Amino acid sequence: MADKEKKKLSLNNLDNAAEEKGSVWKTLWQVVKFMVVSGLVTIIQLILVNVLFYAMKGWTTPLPDFLHSIFNETTVGAGNENWGYVLPFFLSMLIANIYGYIQNKKTTFKSDAPKYCFVIYVIMMILLILFSTWLQGVIVHYWEITTIPFFQKIVGLAPTIASITAGFVMFLVMFPMEKFVLLKERKPAEEAETAE
Repeated sequence: MADKEKKKLSLNNLDNAAEEKGSVWKTLWQVVKFMVVSGLVTIIQLILVNVLFYAMKGWTTPLPDFLHSIFNETTVGAGNENWGYVLPFFLSMLIANIYGYIQNKKTTFKSDAPKYCFVIYVIMMILLILFSTWLQGVIVHYWEITTIPFFQKIVGLAPTIASITAGFVMFLVMFPMEKFVLLKERKPAEEAETAE
């Protein structure tokens, strides 16, 4: 009994405890770990976006037509349809989420996924970043032009709510994608040997 009390509370112990309780508890524990990593991703992203905005604020070169159709005046605001405004958002999200992928691979899902899964992840993340940036702009724009009195009173919260909504959409897509497709958990040593 004394040995159990002295046992260090570690991530591996929590992982093992969740696994012993069954697949539902294990998945819930993975959701918690995924959310912690997402919090770290957000902190990294916020630091990066501010540094990149400062570094690129003078870059007013217009976006090419195919990007301008996504990041237009409606979605990013007048005067912001340029590389110096859009690229800091894009790069900060991409770099921060690559960190998230590596951390989730190592700690959340304990995966030995092949390298091509990372390439698939980056492509998916680029598409999700484009979509979520567009979605945030659309939410903020329509919130600002609505005539519903309640929404007009809290219009200042529109960017925050838009960001939370986009983050939730990304979570709904990426958690199952990473858990069941890209970062499948590696087999325990015994199972791997019997499979051979």
